[in-house]
Amino acid sequence: MISVAEAWQVIRAHVAPFGDECLPVDASVGRVLAQQVIAERAHPPFDRVTMDGAAIRWSDPLPDAYPVTDTQLAGSPPKTLPNSYSAIEIMTGAPLAQGADTVIPVERYRIEEQETGRRLILEAGYAPSQGQFIHKAGSDHDKAAVLLEAGCFIGPVEVAILLSAGLTNVHVRKQPQVTVIATGDELVPAGEPIENHQIRLSNAPAVASLLKRHELASAAVCHLNDNPSVLEQKLADLLQHNDVLILSGGVSKGKADHVPAVLTALGVEKHFHFVAQRPGKPMWFGTSREGTLVFALPGNPVSTLSCARRYVVEALKLAAGIDVSQHIYATLGSDWQFNPPLTAFVPATIESRSNGAFCVHPLSTNTSGDFASLGGTSGIIELPAQQKSFAAGEAFPWFGW
Repeated sequence: MISVAEAWQVIRAHVAPFGDECLPVDASVGRVLAQQVIAERAHPPFDRVTMDGAAIRWSDPLPDAYPVTDTQLAGSPPKTLPNSYSAIEIMTGAPLAQGADTVIPVERYRIEEQETGRRLILEAGYAPSQGQFIHKAGSDHDKAAVLLEAGCFIGPVEVAILLSAGLTNVHVRKQPQVTVIATGDELVPAGEPIENHQIRLSNAPAVASLLKRHELASAAVCHLNDNPSVLEQKLADLLQHNDVLILSGGVSKGKADHVPAVLTALGVEKHFHFVAQRPGKPMWFGTSREGTLVFALPGNPVSTLSCARRYVVEALKLAAGIDVSQHIYATLGSDWQFNPPLTAFVPATIESRSNGAFCVHPLSTNTSGDFASLGGTSGIIELPAQQKSFAAGEAFPWFGW
């Protein structure tokens, strides 16, 4: 058996980008940016007013009242302040009136209607600061500044930045074509009649959901029985039409575990089989002649999901250009014991703490078939094989579902 660290190094050595594609910005949410984004112009492009009020030219002392000569709305060209003792009513988001350098918020004055026109009367004792409530031109960034780098997830904030840069389309990483295959004669999909000796098919849809949740791929799901000839025929076709295959079941040493032999017969090169980990020891990984990544995961549900999260999700993130070199760490909220000389993937719940500490509590499962015990957990914490006792307060790598 190889170690978890060795298994990951083997996988990452065979992972390559799946290419780029161009999408409309509004269709790019959840994808990974594949280009650098440059500012179309400085921002703000003008001295922008940040408060409804009146634009004046600051002086010391200020006059008690100002004649109001005009109104400046957002979206209209800047008006001009005719002199240093007049004011222009101005709205949030408007360009600052030419000749003005200060904004008095509307709450700090009143307007009186007089025969000679409207007059702005300052609140008694109010002393504004020169330059207040003005978002200065170029203070956020200059023209041609780098706003986003390739490799970031595109979310609502990134959409706003892309549009502010004048982009209607953006280059993103292609998502791979993925199929998740459940193997086993005992599996029956939900909604179909089931016998006492059978179990429901759940692993493959769960793995597909995991990839979707991490916004890495929209995976197809299929079920194949434990028949070597059928497996060979179907997998040959799937290898031709997918960038990634993920199999669940049929990878150990039982008489119905045909997957490794079938993959070898199809020319898929095995890079490793069996990893010093629990759950998921019989995990298999290889690549086809065409470069299809093949992850064959043990069929017990906790094993399948743990290996999919630890290896498959990280591999697809890497292919998308996301930096996975630094793990997220979580602190144990309680002591834990694990005696086998194996790396442990332990499901855990997150405890909220007032000090903001990222703390998790490991949970026991009743064998790796006990997927119901995963309900309510938030991910797995990876405990190294070199230890047997793990104390509350120690930090270890965390992989959230």
